[in-house]
Amino acid sequence: MAAASEAGELLVDEPSAGVVRLTISNPAKRNALDHPILDAITAQLSQLSEANAARCVIITGAHGMFSAGYDIGEIPADEFEQRAEALVAHPFTEAIEALEAFPLPTLAALPGHTIGGGLELALACDLRIARSAIKLGMPPAKLGLVYSHTGLRRFIDAVGAARTRELFLTGEYVDAELALSWGLVNRVVPEDQLEPATLALAATLAANAPLSQRGNKRVIAELLHYEAQLPAHVEQELIELRRASFASQDMREGMRAFAERRPPVWRGE
Repeated sequence: MAAASEAGELLVDEPSAGVVRLTISNPAKRNALDHPILDAITAQLSQLSEANAARCVIITGAHGMFSAGYDIGEIPADEFEQRAEALVAHPFTEAIEALEAFPLPTLAALPGHTIGGGLELALACDLRIARSAIKLGMPPAKLGLVYSHTGLRRFIDAVGAARTRELFLTGEYVDAELALSWGLVNRVVPEDQLEPATLALAATLAANAPLSQRGNKRVIAELLHYEAQLPAHVEQELIELRRASFASQDMREGMRAFAERRPPVWRGE
């Protein structure tokens, strides 16, 4: 079955007992995350949780990609600030929160490059298994974007502050083996082994005691949550900093330069 949209769709299947697989499919845009796909992820996870219908959920991508991130590349310049912020703030945040709130294990299987919001989506899963030849990266520095403090916290929790700085301040991609050594992914397998290795790991997760899985996930989540608490005025300042980047001339220039495959000319405004 599929939750279809004009641009892409979320494919849903059950490859083994207790395991549900959600596959991002948006081939024209390198599996970019648009409103319908993100809404479908949130809806599917909510339904599975309410129905107690899965002991493990796999998130993956079709067409040799995981995801190139937010679908903001074709937003007209005069609508960019409102529409880009709306995409990132609403359906993307809801999909991330739905993944993190899912009470049983989630597993991201990365068959290809995993970039930007696609990498944060994978990081919101409990575990990540990657094909050996892929690249992973965060390009905000190349686009003039200030990333969300909640997203940055997710990376700091996973790989530490020093490696988060390297990802976000250089904007350079890392290969799967380096990502493994950092803890950005949990396992790396050869290309022809990704699906069987993913299904074997999912079967292991699904076979374990659900009370234990739910309880341990809850304890880990709460420990991380309370470590990440910010004073309200500081959190608001960080939100405004991000919002301002969407309205900046530099972000418009970054997006134009990316589309035109040229170096951006930054103005710092």
